[in-house]
Amino acid sequence: MDCWGTILTRVDTDARVCAELARAAGEELLRVRTASPLEGKELGKAGDAAAQELLARLLGEWRAGDAVLSEEAKDSAARLSADRVWIIDPVDGTREYSEGRADWAVHVALWADGELALGAVAIPGEDLVLSSAEPPVVPARDESAPIRLAVSRSRPPEITEPVRAALDAELVPMGSAGVKIAAVARGQVDAYVHAGGQYQWDSAAPVAIARAAGLFTSRIDGSPLVYNGADPYLPDLVVCRPELAPRILAAISDYTDGDSWK
Repeated sequence: MDCWGTILTRVDTDARVCAELARAAGEELLRVRTASPLEGKELGKAGDAAAQELLARLLGEWRAGDAVLSEEAKDSAARLSADRVWIIDPVDGTREYSEGRADWAVHVALWADGELALGAVAIPGEDLVLSSAEPPVVPARDESAPIRLAVSRSRPPEITEPVRAALDAELVPMGSAGVKIAAVARGQVDAYVHAGGQYQWDSAAPVAIARAAGLFTSRIDGSPLVYNGADPYLPDLVVCRPELAPRILAAISDYTDGDSWK
């Protein structure tokens, strides 16, 4: 039995499974990055494959019979009639991972009985695992400081500028979606707004944490973020301190004429 098998035999709750899966995959990804002679995209592919294999194997051991939706595995319509579905992203921020940066993550979420039930996000570069079962306490905002808006370091969406202008915000570039949403929950930034292309696995786990921490979460038109939908495409979201939500949604509505971003 390998070390992860030893750990898993002691796990008895879904919350612990969620967190330990994220932690295990993160440690495996660090091992691959340290040991592999590969670089760039090839390193990213190797990390994706290793983390997917580990997560699939451990889920099969710990939660056999549950359905899985993963970025790195073929989807199955069987999950649509399942009561429990694990939604995973083995490496969120493959580019950052392959560049040796720390702003990438592993996402593990559990959807159960029609709702997003649990989520864990590992940020291995910081030796950190966040869980919706023990969410971070969002610190009070310093009202004298500028509002801070997380934004992609490589591909800022069009929606960023109108939101920044409406809030007179300071942009804070960073890597993966999970890291950005976690940054809101940790009080490092005040909001994260994205439009133009994401999937359910990009946001399920960090959104579960954000909700548990008392943050506002929605689509950019204000409608709920819905998971385990037939189409895994979930292209836009808002995660922010609750008091900022009306201003952000108004700015988005003014810019998009109320239409959801496609």
